[in-house]
Amino acid sequence: MNLAIVTDSTSDLHQDELERLGIRRVPLYVSFRGETRRDWIDIEPESIIAGVAEGADLPTTSQPSPEDFASAYREAVAGGADAILVITLSSELSGTYQSAVAASDQVEAEVLVFDSRSASLGHGAMARTAARMRDAGASLDAIRAGLEHMRDSTLIVFTVASFDYLQKGGRIGRGSALVGSLLNIKPILTLADGRIEPLTRARGMRKALQEMVERLRAYVAERAGERVTVDYIHIHDPEAVQRLKQAVEAAGVEAEFNGFYEIGAVLTSHVGPGTFGLIARSEPS
Repeated sequence: MNLAIVTDSTSDLHQDELERLGIRRVPLYVSFRGETRRDWIDIEPESIIAGVAEGADLPTTSQPSPEDFASAYREAVAGGADAILVITLSSELSGTYQSAVAASDQVEAEVLVFDSRSASLGHGAMARTAARMRDAGASLDAIRAGLEHMRDSTLIVFTVASFDYLQKGGRIGRGSALVGSLLNIKPILTLADGRIEPLTRARGMRKALQEMVERLRAYVAERAGERVTVDYIHIHDPEAVQRLKQAVEAAGVEAEFNGFYEIGAVLTSHVGPGTFGLIARSEPS
């Protein structure tokens, strides 16, 4: 079996990783200041952050079309693939999964579309693991079982620097945003069953860091003896994830560090700069 792996741009994998692991990336779209651009190709988070700070309206985002995926599938088949594994952003957050499925009959190859029920390095790590399993000779069924294990065992914990983007985008009311800002409240958020959900609230950055560390500590304790790996994610705030990693290490939490990753323009459009957190999972050995 010659297996091609495809993911979407919100997986936030570095370009060199995509190339090294042989993963194709299909971009989502960001409409900003009258132009529609491709995530991580034509637009990066800095452009949105600077533009909104200057007074521009918040961007809107959209999923790839079925033809975008079909083009990636045809390219994979032309390169010798007889099977294609597609790992997408949660179907609860975007229509990307549906577009990938709609394109699956456009090529003469087996196409398996996997709904990660996750985002950013939540499904980026799945694509990374799938590529490693493929290269080690695993079957598609074994890879799918590994991905299902990761989907069921991933911890995502993050916070936002301010409520501005959430308020401007209509996700919270203006009053809630004002109270949160005045009281220096940091919401601690997660992805649960593919949806963004609140976990708790913390007063100030120090308490937010402590809360995320404790969530990771409990996660690792529940998986004693398993290999737990962690990616640290951020939007335009590398110092914040450095502090979070240092706090994890200072607390003696035993989790394997994978890397630091910036979140792309699509997710930036919804949560704003200064968002940061961690994504941990128990990976198949």
